[in-house]
Amino acid sequence: MVYQQKPWLKVYDPRIDENVSIEHESLYEFLESAAERYNQKPAFTFYGKVWSFNDSKVLTDQMAAALHHAGMAKGGRLAVMLPNSPHYIFTLFGVFRLGGIAVQVNPMYVEREIEHVLNDSGAEYMVVLDSLYPKVKKIQAATSLKKIIVVHMGGERLQLDDQDVYYEEFLQTGEGIPEISIDPEEDVAILQYTGGTTGLSKGVMLTHKNLLANFNQVCDFAYKACDNKPDDFKMITVLPFFHVYGLSSTALCGIREGANQIILPRFDPKEIMEIVKREKPFQFSGVPTMFFALNSMPGLEECGFDQFYYISCGGAPLPVEAAKVFEKRTGAKLLDGYGLSEASPTVIFNPPFVPRKYGSIGIPVQSTEVRIVHQTNDGYVDAPLGEAGELVVRGPQVMKGYWNRPEETAEVIKDGWLFTGDIARMDEEGYFYIVDRQKDMIIASGYNVYPSEIEEVLYQLEAVEEALVVGVPDPYRGETVKAYVKLKPGYSISEEEIKQFGKANLAPYKAPKEVEILPELPKSSVGKLLRRVLRDQEKLKVKV
Repeated sequence: MVYQQKPWLKVYDPRIDENVSIEHESLYEFLESAAERYNQKPAFTFYGKVWSFNDSKVLTDQMAAALHHAGMAKGGRLAVMLPNSPHYIFTLFGVFRLGGIAVQVNPMYVEREIEHVLNDSGAEYMVVLDSLYPKVKKIQAATSLKKIIVVHMGGERLQLDDQDVYYEEFLQTGEGIPEISIDPEEDVAILQYTGGTTGLSKGVMLTHKNLLANFNQVCDFAYKACDNKPDDFKMITVLPFFHVYGLSSTALCGIREGANQIILPRFDPKEIMEIVKREKPFQFSGVPTMFFALNSMPGLEECGFDQFYYISCGGAPLPVEAAKVFEKRTGAKLLDGYGLSEASPTVIFNPPFVPRKYGSIGIPVQSTEVRIVHQTNDGYVDAPLGEAGELVVRGPQVMKGYWNRPEETAEVIKDGWLFTGDIARMDEEGYFYIVDRQKDMIIASGYNVYPSEIEEVLYQLEAVEEALVVGVPDPYRGETVKAYVKLKPGYSISEEEIKQFGKANLAPYKAPKEVEILPELPKSSVGKLLRRVLRDQEKLKVKV
């Protein structure tokens, strides 16, 4: 494939190099360096308790020693099933220290999903929150799990089985740590399980180099051109660590920059507003549904969001209207971006130094090649400028592959290019725009209809807080457009009024023919609206 030029480099700040610099060989060396540099500075604040950078290294080394004593060797897998907490970070880096692989497990998984991840990864060790311990014990016999380490965060302690142990006691069981050689390009640090939109979820293999490259790319874009970064700046860290966006683009970035991360185990808009007022943080990252919720909160204007250096949004497309409402009410700048688990995750985003273009996900980060392609009989060719096609990516952050799935890896990585399955376009300045997911595209009367375009229109209605559009079977059109909406508290609008608004603002084949108002729309554990859940429900209706 002949690669096109990189027009986005022209809008890079002069202080941003074209290629990212990776200073460390392993993730543990990265933490070790941060501890030397920042020492007693606060690294994590968790409900009143503070851990310094030096504390973090000490606890990481204790975890590594204890895991070594328990029999974990290089390449061994340890599953982590926790909400955000400092324990999560210490556990991960303890695993990295031994050359092990951390297996990310969503705390909201049901027993069937936990069993699949444990068996697929072959994890023999697990760190789990005490309230989730009974769920894990129910399926342990069907897995290779040998030892469970339990994190207690308050309340009455559970009675554990003899072979299991509480986190604090486990840290005291180790003695020494062997010297482990890490190959950053080949050695896997994390298995990040995808959402499983089609069939069983797959383990994305992210190496030490993948993660080191990506959080350095993000940090350079975010902070290298910053003239006013304070020495003691604070970050709100609420994006889940079990998702690579929360881990890499937030937590690891915070460690690199010496930030005091205010860690929150869950998102609550009132709590966020109170922290912004009290702590005056420097940076905050979220997903669109967080900003939908904040937009519905009274008193948002008085919190001080305009004092942030920058606020970023990712994980799902950010509707332009939602961004405009947030910015109008707060005076802050909300910057969108794009990534996927297979790219550690960040590929493109709007750094503070570029002029804003509403609707754009921004420009590619350093050392990253991005193309828009069409498939032809002779292979893949670059799409004409401005035309939509599949977004493909090449860079040091692209995964090694899917765990034990060489065929599925070959389907998405071709000649070193990651085929994302997302439909996008690029303008003449190198800014990118996501049109939609290939799988989400609706074909109505032979026309391609992209749900995100219709959702953008529906967000213009003041009463609409959240919107999802899916294609439903239609005997005449093949598919027709159906919109699901959640209304803002205190607002009222009828389904017919929404349909009429669609007719007035969209081509006839795009306008929703059906509208359903729901009290809640389905979301993933990281707050991403799940179009596929509604689409699957519609398919079941047809079968019945």
